[in-house]
Amino acid sequence: MSLHTADSIARVQFIRKATLLLAILGACVLAAVTRSQGGADGLTHEAIEAMGLGMIALCVVGRAWCSLYIGGRKKAEIVEQGPYSISRNPLYVFSFIGAFGMGAQTGTITIATLFLVIALGVFYMTVRKEEAWLEAHFGDAYRAYCALTPRFWPDFSKWRDSQTIEVRPSFFLITLRDGLAFFLAVPLFEALEHAQDVGWVSVMFSLP
Repeated sequence: MSLHTADSIARVQFIRKATLLLAILGACVLAAVTRSQGGADGLTHEAIEAMGLGMIALCVVGRAWCSLYIGGRKKAEIVEQGPYSISRNPLYVFSFIGAFGMGAQTGTITIATLFLVIALGVFYMTVRKEEAWLEAHFGDAYRAYCALTPRFWPDFSKWRDSQTIEVRPSFFLITLRDGLAFFLAVPLFEALEHAQDVGWVSVMFSLP
């Protein structure tokens, strides 16, 4: 990989992270001035939070699982075993699940869906950039992989695996650390609910 290519990819990743952060901050502001219908103690509110917590856990485990296969090799070779045999971007798919789970900690499906839409939009732009580079770098081999494997939504009928894989512990630990950050949504939105309860933040309207 050339220095120019590495810089270009790093720039795309930086823009993605900055855009995602700003969009999530905006969604958090919206969450701060809204409340779920039925109140924070309602059964629906609690059920949505519990579902979201499960989705965050699935996201963390799923991303860690994917990292065992990709191991930082995405730009060096076409990884097409395990989760990468059923989706070209399984790490992002699990991130979508985690994004919905984060938003669900508000107790509203509306905010959860907003978090999902933000993640879909930002990651889609990143994927298009990555795909253009991969196609230019790997040519027909990558085009054949794209023809066989969905971009996001998994096709489980295409599952392929190998008996052994080369694991890079540092990449696994970094991915695990990044995934655990999704759980920060739990204390964040609990704090926002408390601020609403004591009157530090005014609720403007309710959302389903």
